[in-house]
Amino acid sequence: MRDFLSSEAAGGIVLLIAAGLALFIANSPFAESYFHFTHWQIGPTLTDRLGPMTTHLWVNDGLMAIFFFFVGLEIKREFIDGRLSSWRRRRLPVVAAAAGMLLPAAIYLFLTRDFSRLANGWAIPAATDIAFAIGVLALLGKRAPTSLKLFLVTVAIVDDMGAVAIIALAYTQSLNTIALLAAAAILAVMYVLNRNNVQKLWPYLLLAAALWFAVLSSGVHATIAGVLAAMMVPIIRTPGHPDSKVSPLHILEHRLDAWVAFAIVPLFGFVNAGVSLAGIGADEILAPLPLGIAAGLFIGKQLGIFGSVWLMVKIGWANRPRGATWLQVYGVALLCGIGFTMSLFIGELAFPGAGEQAALLREEAKIGILMGTILSAIVGFLVLRFAPLHERHEEIEAEEAEKDDAQRE
Repeated sequence: MRDFLSSEAAGGIVLLIAAGLALFIANSPFAESYFHFTHWQIGPTLTDRLGPMTTHLWVNDGLMAIFFFFVGLEIKREFIDGRLSSWRRRRLPVVAAAAGMLLPAAIYLFLTRDFSRLANGWAIPAATDIAFAIGVLALLGKRAPTSLKLFLVTVAIVDDMGAVAIIALAYTQSLNTIALLAAAAILAVMYVLNRNNVQKLWPYLLLAAALWFAVLSSGVHATIAGVLAAMMVPIIRTPGHPDSKVSPLHILEHRLDAWVAFAIVPLFGFVNAGVSLAGIGADEILAPLPLGIAAGLFIGKQLGIFGSVWLMVKIGWANRPRGATWLQVYGVALLCGIGFTMSLFIGELAFPGAGEQAALLREEAKIGILMGTILSAIVGFLVLRFAPLHERHEEIEAEEAEKDDAQRE
């Protein structure tokens, strides 16, 4: 967990730099070169539906499938051998994440209710960017209780599950039945390998690549292949102890960790965050689409997550994160409004097409995502920075560190 939080924090800072660089270049004399790079046709044509592969498509449909594969490994580990391995542990993050997805979507739909063409973007403010949020939390150092870091990670992982389900169900285009059957057959072979205790990684990786191509051709978004393939990778449970050194899932997760945190996600941010701000004034910022997304992320996330945690604690169904004050819990709920990576990804799916109107909607969505994310990050950081610490903060943190060291030994 210590290694995971460290890599996520550093990766979040790298993502922030990559996104800032993309914004700078997109509004500089080099803007034309930037947009030419993101739409550069480097081929080949893998499916007639997508046409020739561009830099943008390779990142969003190719590299992001590896990102979702990594997310799938995290989800499986947490549910089988981690903090979500029992219903008692799942209860608070599941309810908080669900409320933190439903309320932003409701606020978005309310603010865009008079514009039917915008309805497809309802899921854009529903996601939380775990790397970005942990990166902001890391800037607080020891002022952030360990329990809040764990709470943020578990909520974000459950949130990722919801985002994957949304992408699969809400943003799937017309289906190619033959390709879908091929994907199902590949998945069945992976399942048989798992059930027969095949521990070598190379068969799973080869079949995962074939599964990606089949899903890409089927009309379901290719990133779903990453999550499905991850579910088939074997895991050796080590409850209460460090990860097994021979567990295929743990080995793969550790090998992918740095590549995802420091290469794939920052590259995605760089390719997708560049939006020209030329000519953007109050009218454009307050347009229904960016306003709905920003309000969903900043207002909907904090109300949904903090409100559900408060209610669960008050009715006795869960305990407040140990060593954290209510104001600190509120600060973390604000950080959950950082929806950068997942929100940008869903924004690309919500308004597909090569037409001018679709491109304009995607640009407006990026403006809303940036507004909501930046506002949530700044206000969340300030709340946590100046919130009084729990009266037993140092004592509880020392206990957590001792427990962690004992498990590592």
